[in-house]
Amino acid sequence: MIGLQMTALDDDRVLDAKAAACFLGIAVATLAKMRCKGGSPTFIKAGRKILYRKADLIEWNVRLVRNTTEAALSAAAARHRSAEDCH
Repeated sequence: MIGLQMTALDDDRVLDAKAAACFLGIAVATLAKMRCKGGSPTFIKAGRKILYRKADLIEWNVRLVRNTTEAALSAAAARHRSAEDCH
């Protein structure tokens, strides 16, 4: 039971932008650009700090999984259309 609690606590861990980018395997600048333009993982703005819950990073990464290049292109086109609707 303690092991399960530790896993839940680990997923609730909060990471700064640098640690989050490292966890995702992307550049800090890419993460910052996604925050501004849309499509980034859910984040917390605490004063001047940007923070990410590890569980949110995992969830965001899972949503990006595609089986084919065609599916990835379709998802990208849908995100682009959605972003245009916001402007």
